[in-house]
Amino acid sequence: MPEPGARGGDDPLARRSPFLFWAFGWYLRWYFWLKFHAVRVSLASLPDVPPGRPVIICSNHPSWWDPALYILLATRLFTGRPGFGPMDAEALGQYGVLERMGIFGIDLASPRGAARFLETSLRVLATPGAMLWITAEGAFTDPRTRPVRLRPGIAHLARRVPDAVILPLAVEYSFWNESKPEALVRFGAPIETGRGRSVVEWTAHLEAELARTMDALAAESLQRNPMLFRRLLGGRAGVGGIYDSWRRLRAWSAGRRFDASHEGRK
Repeated sequence: MPEPGARGGDDPLARRSPFLFWAFGWYLRWYFWLKFHAVRVSLASLPDVPPGRPVIICSNHPSWWDPALYILLATRLFTGRPGFGPMDAEALGQYGVLERMGIFGIDLASPRGAARFLETSLRVLATPGAMLWITAEGAFTDPRTRPVRLRPGIAHLARRVPDAVILPLAVEYSFWNESKPEALVRFGAPIETGRGRSVVEWTAHLEAELARTMDALAAESLQRNPMLFRRLLGGRAGVGGIYDSWRRLRAWSAGRRFDASHEGRK
């Protein structure tokens, strides 16, 4: 039976609306343009996964922005692949529309929640070409925190879905030289799933691979070099208000094109 209060039954595949997912992706392009200077993907790790196989994204969890960023990445980098992801049921209750985006609620504090996570995730991964986006740390965690610690659910999936590919995903939100932050991401090397490791071994392996990917992204972020990244989405620049109005007037009076950014668009 569907859980009380569940919309459209207990199946996230049935609740998910491909049209609303696509429309929300377009809305997020505007929203990230408004809030960020740019969304950038490391050129060292542009994702390349075999078509048709299920994909599990194993990501760190630095911010409230993460689910929105995942939807943006899915619509820009993985078009044609239906995306899904777990979220704390209490938090999801505040953003019910996300259920139509493929997000399903779980109770992180109970054994029943863990069982629901596995059951629902296995149904998702049985769908050809599906993607499961997991904030595997399970709680907001600073991207510099070491050692990386993951909840064991993703390790159980790694053992039970032998034909899947796991992609580590490192995420940072960093201020460089503009008034708005950069959303930076880097994918790690694809990991083949299977029963060759125990749950404990899988957890340790995924923690090490995610930490390696996070360390590589941190090193790139420290350089503040946009040439290391593909700019997936450009955002707003400048300070706004009287300050930018004065700069615009000076540029106009000098016959120059006004560029609100601090160092020029990159």
